[in-house]
Amino acid sequence: MSFFSNPYLQIARVDHWFKNVFMLPGIVMALYLDQGVWSAELLPRLLLAFLLVGLVASSYYVLNEVLDADTDKKHPVKCNRPVPSGRVNIKIAYIEWLVLGAAGVFGSLLLGTAFFTSAAILWLMGCLYNIKPVRTKDKPYLDVISESLNNPLRLLLGWYATGTALIPPISLVFAYWMIGAFFMAVKRFAEYRHIDDPVQAGEYRMSFKHYTEERLLISIIYYVAAFGLFFGIFLIRYRTELILSIPLIAAVIAWYIHIGFHYDSPVQYPEKLYKNRGLMTLLLITTIVMIALMFIDIPWLSEVFSKTPAI
Repeated sequence: MSFFSNPYLQIARVDHWFKNVFMLPGIVMALYLDQGVWSAELLPRLLLAFLLVGLVASSYYVLNEVLDADTDKKHPVKCNRPVPSGRVNIKIAYIEWLVLGAAGVFGSLLLGTAFFTSAAILWLMGCLYNIKPVRTKDKPYLDVISESLNNPLRLLLGWYATGTALIPPISLVFAYWMIGAFFMAVKRFAEYRHIDDPVQAGEYRMSFKHYTEERLLISIIYYVAAFGLFFGIFLIRYRTELILSIPLIAAVIAWYIHIGFHYDSPVQYPEKLYKNRGLMTLLLITTIVMIALMFIDIPWLSEVFSKTPAI
C-alpha cells in the first residue's frame, strides 16, 4: 500500500489544500495597500500560513468524512470513500481530527492574534457545519452560506499572513463570500442533477429535501448578482483598473455554470477541476491579469469612471 493510499491520509484530503489559493487575493491586496509588509520574512510567513491553514482544513475534512459516512453510503460515488467503506477506525479518526485542528489553530499563534482568530473561526465553522444539533449542512441555503464563509475567512488568513495591521476592505470580504456561495450553489446543483432522483437526493443530503433545480438556479443567480454588486463597490473605491478584468471574471462565471450542467460534473469534486483545461486556462489568465492590474496604474480609467461634472 502506497503512502497516498493510506485511508487516514485520504480522509485528511491533502489534495484539497489547493483551495488555499483563495488566500492569494488577501495576500495581494495587503501587499498593495500596505507596502510596509514587504520584507525578507514575508515568504517564510506565507509558507507557514499555507501549511497551518491546510492543517485546519484537513481537520475539517476528517470530521466531515466521519459524520457524513451514513449518508455517503447512499451516494453512487462517495460510498467508496474510506469511512463509509469501513477502512477507517472511527476512534482514530476523531483523534486525527483533534490533533490536526490543534496543530493548525494553535500553531497560528506564531503569525499573530488576527491570523489565529481567523484560523480558529475557520475551524469552528467546520464544527457548526457538521455537528448536530446545529449542523448547518442539513439546512437549505444556510448550508451554502455557512460553507462558503470559508472563502472570506481564507481571504482574511491571506491578508493577515502578511503581517499587516490594516483592516481589509469590507466590500471585498462580502464579494468573496458571495462568489464562494456561487461556487457552492453550482456544486449543489450539479450534485442534485447527477443523483436525478429527489427521494434519493433527500436521503443523501437533508437540504435536498427542500431544493429543486429551479430553486438552486435562482440561488445561483442571487449569489453571483450579490458578488457583482459588492465587487463593483470594491473596485471603484480601491482599484479602478480592475474594471478591465470584468469580462474575464464574467467568462469564468459563465464557464463554471456551463460545466455545472455536464453529466457527473467535475464541480461536484473541486479537487478534479484542474482536469478541465478550458476553465483552468481561463482562470489562470484572469488571475494573472487581475494581479497585474493591481500594480499597473491606468490614470485615464479613473477619469472615465469618475462622477460626471455638473453643467
